[in-house]
Amino acid sequence: MDFKTSEPIPEKWKNAYFSLLDPVVTLFTSLGIHPNTFTTVSFLLGGLAAYLMAIGHYRWGAVIILLSGILDTLDGRLARHSGKVTRFGALYDSAMDRYSEVIFFFGMAYFFIDSGYYLPSIGVAIGLGGSLMVSYVRARAEGLGIECKVGIMQRPLRLLVLGAGGIIGVKALVVAIWIVAVLSNLTAIQRILHVWHWDQGKYTDDNT
Repeated sequence: MDFKTSEPIPEKWKNAYFSLLDPVVTLFTSLGIHPNTFTTVSFLLGGLAAYLMAIGHYRWGAVIILLSGILDTLDGRLARHSGKVTRFGALYDSAMDRYSEVIFFFGMAYFFIDSGYYLPSIGVAIGLGGSLMVSYVRARAEGLGIECKVGIMQRPLRLLVLGAGGIIGVKALVVAIWIVAVLSNLTAIQRILHVWHWDQGKYTDDNT
């Protein structure tokens, strides 16, 4: 496996998605809306999605979490397009993403426990742990100067899988949760191995 180039979504698909968002980004740039506004709204929508999940309106919760994910994409592109990229903005975006994800997972866990589905709630806990580790390993690696974006189950795909599952129904949501639980932890392991491979190569280069 190529740990340096492994990407979950083909580049042409991402470019097509971003091209659809660009007119919206241009509009909001002209209106002078600050990128952090989208970060905040995305977080609030994540909280709303968690609440809807918790009270059993899982389809609406799924739709809202997908909308939250779209807004989360917009804030970064708006920051770059408007020239308002800041270190605080990057930190704020990452922190709100983590809080939003944690709250959403809690909402799903509450729904399953309240409905008497205890096994899926375990999957939620495993998925939450894996999701946080995916983000943590990348942040720790990049703090060491190593780019670490490899792995299939990155945040956009996690939200897409959970959102799609929730829209289809409870059984599909359970399947989606276990997919996220397994693949998010595998992604965290893949990122750890990516850093190990990088470190081994760096060590060899420095001593030849």
